[in-house]
Amino acid sequence: MIRVRGLSKEFGTLDNGNGGVLALSDIDFEVHDNEFVTIIGPSGCGKTTLLRIIAGLIPYDHGEVTIDGRPVTGPGPERAVVFQNFALMPWADVLSNITFGLEIRGASKDECQAKAIELIKLVGLQGFERRLPKELSGGMQQRVGLARALAVNPQILLMDEPFGALDEQTRRLLQEQLLRLWEHKRKTVVFITHSMDEAVMLGDRVMLMTPRPGRVKEMIDVPLERPRSREVEKSSAFLEIKEYLWDNLRAMQSGDA
Repeated sequence: MIRVRGLSKEFGTLDNGNGGVLALSDIDFEVHDNEFVTIIGPSGCGKTTLLRIIAGLIPYDHGEVTIDGRPVTGPGPERAVVFQNFALMPWADVLSNITFGLEIRGASKDECQAKAIELIKLVGLQGFERRLPKELSGGMQQRVGLARALAVNPQILLMDEPFGALDEQTRRLLQEQLLRLWEHKRKTVVFITHSMDEAVMLGDRVMLMTPRPGRVKEMIDVPLERPRSREVEKSSAFLEIKEYLWDNLRAMQSGDA
């Protein structure tokens, strides 16, 4: 379980003498084991900062962040991060990009190969094992990034707008693939998005954040059956939650909230 209590983060005084920026203030929430939580909020509300804190990539100023009761003090083997910009090694082929994390953890060559081949099949990249990132489309590169994260078998996947830079068709295809992978692997997922459709389609719950300094405005349950298909987008529950999110986001950004 991920537990965040009283979390605040301020970025320091700038060189020009201007004061610091309070990015997050008094954040409280929990993510249960094997739960898929999506996070949405106005631009600049601190979503990425929050994810990086949970990943252990940046420190926080006040509060507590724990995973299964243990304080987060840095990166850990139980967490893997998938970024929007793919972050692949440009000189390495698909197979080598996927096995990289396993190799640095001391896995044998045979183990690395077997795991990579399994994941390449899962993400639909058979036949592209020896291609370099520059030879792949954006959607294919993001599949490599997802496979690389899954290769180290993390308990928790932290995903920072992983499909945000992709075209709509590719984005929807990868959403469907991620749902299938999640059903198969059942990881704990925290997923940042700017898309209301994506937040509702993927999440067990949607965490709605306020404008900076980011706070948790509300946790919204998504009562849609799993496994999910595109048919749920036509349901009254899906449309009601999406409209509710939009009403809140619009009000926050117009100053009415």
